[in-house]
Amino acid sequence: MNYCSQCGHFPLEYRIPAGDTRERFVCPSCGTIHYQNPRNVVGTVPVWEDKVLLCKRAIEPRAGYWTLPAGYMELSETTAECAARETREESGAEVELVQLFSLQNVPHVSQVHLFYLARMRSPAFSAGEESLEVRLFEEDEIPWGEIAFTTVSQTLRHYFQDRRNGVFGMHTGDVVRPIFDERDPLLPGLPPAPVDVDQ
Repeated sequence: MNYCSQCGHFPLEYRIPAGDTRERFVCPSCGTIHYQNPRNVVGTVPVWEDKVLLCKRAIEPRAGYWTLPAGYMELSETTAECAARETREESGAEVELVQLFSLQNVPHVSQVHLFYLARMRSPAFSAGEESLEVRLFEEDEIPWGEIAFTTVSQTLRHYFQDRRNGVFGMHTGDVVRPIFDERDPLLPGLPPAPVDVDQ
């Protein structure tokens, strides 16, 4: 961050403001403290009968890989409103939210990912601008090696396990950045590893 969004002053100072415990960008001209906080990525596990709806990403990161419909929460929007909106925008599906199902912290990219369990109102769906393809998958059809993000893989695994158990719970966890992954995209001949970055 270089400029103050309140007064336009340049440059900002990076220091611990009075009464705080963390370094922040502070404007030396007007005194505005510029807080930077984690972003919420919210979506759904859309279900029709015994199938789950997945979207093949048309955008980076992870274009061409499959994901659950999700995206950034907007201002003046609830998490439930965001989940339904993102599902509609990315998959064309209308859903009824059942419960908050998965909450995962992704601290290395300053995000929190939330997924609602959702019933599709009908089997109607279509690819939105951010999706190349949208498809319903039975459990044994899930392309596990082509899932875009770790949080999506974990959420899907929780869903299918809960379905087998007959009880759907609330799942929480943390996604830790691996120190080394043999599927690193910089290594030739190996597929890139799923990552958790901007959705």
